[in-house]
Amino acid sequence: MTDGEQGRDKVIEAESGSGPYPSLDHGSGAVSDLRRSGINPDFWYPVAVSRSVARKRTFAALFAGERILYRGEGGTVFALEDRCAHRQVPLSMGVVEGEVLRCCYHAWAYRGNGRISQIPYLPKGAVRPPRGVRAYPVREAYGLVFVFPGDPEKAAVTPLPDLPEFGSAQHRTMTFSRTVRCHYSFMHENLLDMNHQFLHRGVLGRIQPELLGFDRGPDFVEARYLFVPAGGKKDRGAALLSAEGVSGGSSPDVITVRTQYPYQTLQAVPEKAELPAFSLWAAYVPQDAEQRVNHTFGLLMIAKPPIPGALHVAWPFIRRFTERVFAEDRMAVEAEQRAWDEQGEDRNQEVFPLILQVRDVLRANGVPLRSTTARAGADPCGGSAVCTP
Repeated sequence: MTDGEQGRDKVIEAESGSGPYPSLDHGSGAVSDLRRSGINPDFWYPVAVSRSVARKRTFAALFAGERILYRGEGGTVFALEDRCAHRQVPLSMGVVEGEVLRCCYHAWAYRGNGRISQIPYLPKGAVRPPRGVRAYPVREAYGLVFVFPGDPEKAAVTPLPDLPEFGSAQHRTMTFSRTVRCHYSFMHENLLDMNHQFLHRGVLGRIQPELLGFDRGPDFVEARYLFVPAGGKKDRGAALLSAEGVSGGSSPDVITVRTQYPYQTLQAVPEKAELPAFSLWAAYVPQDAEQRVNHTFGLLMIAKPPIPGALHVAWPFIRRFTERVFAEDRMAVEAEQRAWDEQGEDRNQEVFPLILQVRDVLRANGVPLRSTTARAGADPCGGSAVCTP
């Protein structure tokens, strides 16, 4: 029995009838517009690639409106609210001295915990302001800087994503960091709904995705597809990524996509293989207060083929392929966001039960936005470094 046949045996049967679609009836009841939901801040979110945050420098990263990073002389990264408590001038314009961040305006100095350590001109005996600025828990892992923007008491008990393949000697990781001008929910829908492969026909050839089934829970949706090649020209990088360029031939892949709130993963297992040819982990981090722009961080962990050096040779081809696919996806989801902006609401008519399911998960785990006023045409990134593609 092939992996494809085994996958078909795992198809989830509907409560009424058969097939991979569990029954789902939203009926005519009012359902809140998902694009007006904010992402839950009580998780660890990547806000920068570690190598981008240099020692003794600030980095204007963003999470839903504001954030600043700076790396002290000793190498530790700190995250502070991006405003001086004195005149509200952005601290991202400041200067790092040792482990302290000094405002560029009146030289007020802040420790990594946000407290004021010095006001140079404060007279002796004068009372120093009791409060500085908010500091956020920070951790570095997987080559990324993670910040916990929610309740700081939850940071210690909330785990980072578990990515065992990242440090494995059998894998090599490709890192992605790109701005996409859309609500983060469009990104989850794009990756989870593999029926859009027509969009990628120029790089993937013709693909027939077959939904084998999906599971759901309060904070996740996982779908399994069988990708069957149906002719057409495929980008060289696509073949190398799925190991066809090494092993030869073209066979179906089993693709597993999972939204495990708030992250998303994808694994591709070639037919008759036991381990994934590659695994993708992605996080979509809102940039502006209205969360109409996200910064996508991705880690693509690729299994090394048995031929020494083969992956090194294939690397630039794989990179080009993934960039082309991402560019096409970004074009589509940004078009969806523009339509929402123009209409002032979500008027799309979704027919795929899987997407209705993931929308429910994102709504249930999200939080109300600080502002629900859509300002079409605004540039929420304001030229921030983290918003640079």
